[in-house]
Amino acid sequence: MSRRRARALAGGAVLALVVGCGGGTATPEAPAATELSEQAALGELIFKDSSLSASGRQACASCHVESNAHSPDNALPAQMGGPLMDQQGGRSAPSARYLAFNTDFFFDGEGTPTGGFFWDGRAPSLQGQAHEPFLNPLEMANTDAADVVAKLARAPYAEEFKRIYGADILSRPADAFDRMALALQRYQFEDVEFRPFSSKYDEFLRGKAQLTAQEQRGLALFNSPAKGNCAACHPSAKGADGSHPLFTDFTYDNLGLPRNMELAQNADPAFYDLGLCARPAGDLADRTDLCGSFKVPSLRNVALRKTYFHNGVFKSLKTALTFYVQRDTNPEKWFPLKSDGSVDKFNDLPDANKANVNMTEAPYNRQLGEVPALSDAEIDDLVAFLQTLSDGYVP
Repeated sequence: MSRRRARALAGGAVLALVVGCGGGTATPEAPAATELSEQAALGELIFKDSSLSASGRQACASCHVESNAHSPDNALPAQMGGPLMDQQGGRSAPSARYLAFNTDFFFDGEGTPTGGFFWDGRAPSLQGQAHEPFLNPLEMANTDAADVVAKLARAPYAEEFKRIYGADILSRPADAFDRMALALQRYQFEDVEFRPFSSKYDEFLRGKAQLTAQEQRGLALFNSPAKGNCAACHPSAKGADGSHPLFTDFTYDNLGLPRNMELAQNADPAFYDLGLCARPAGDLADRTDLCGSFKVPSLRNVALRKTYFHNGVFKSLKTALTFYVQRDTNPEKWFPLKSDGSVDKFNDLPDANKANVNMTEAPYNRQLGEVPALSDAEIDDLVAFLQTLSDGYVP
């Protein structure tokens, strides 16, 4: 069976997760709390507080904008940060929605890397993920946990923080920093805006909306193994328990993307962002077969994004989809030429890792000069369907 089989984990079946100290579970389309707990309400304040950054101008909400499905509302390939807000990040900021259904990183029974947070899955949980932006020199750029907590101590909600976590908590920076991350996790678990399931497609699944003829054609192309084959990684069907799909199987793929020269780090021709095999901990450094693999994101709200893929190389959904189906049939459209006039295919990978690129599954299994899996009109149909995945549908 293909590693891209429809897996119960992400196809909408019950997906339990531990929601922090004290436990609890959430499943796809499970109702979020109608009123935030004290910890979650505190997490919301932290999420929106730009004073916790070295610049005083960047909060979690700066990159995860609620009005744009908790993703960036600009077309930058990576967001700016640092003490003076003049440092470019290395990867695009993904949406923070529907992450409550993710899991810690693991290899499944077939050896497929699955789960984890960030594009390379290096964080084990939303709490673990929440720590990093505060200390990343290209983001909020604090020097250490004590620096973050000193800023927190000056926040208007500092007394509430002490009331919830203990009167002496701010005198223990490491513990306080961990509680900040815990509060952020609870906020993302409890606030329904992080998992609203309010798209037209959700209403269609509930029997309360009808897809147009074009949207129906797009859905068929999305599901067809011989056409878009999108559902192989982004399951679209309800789970056996009736839960709604998350449009990701939480695995990883190597797409052989073009190098994005808008990223400052790519000015160095010796630099390559290798994803899974180059995680900071070095735990997968010997898995060179994983070099170039990045997380498969949810396609919910994909039509709202301003840039696509981990390196933000494309700025429209149609362009991204066209790349999928023409990468191998028409590589000259996507990659630069070498000095000898040949196409420098997969130019964002070292030569030694180019064999890792997915070239066996549709629509990547076409050869140079063959007809792409989707025509231009079919790509338009697919775009129309993907637009039904945007939250906030109003009939």
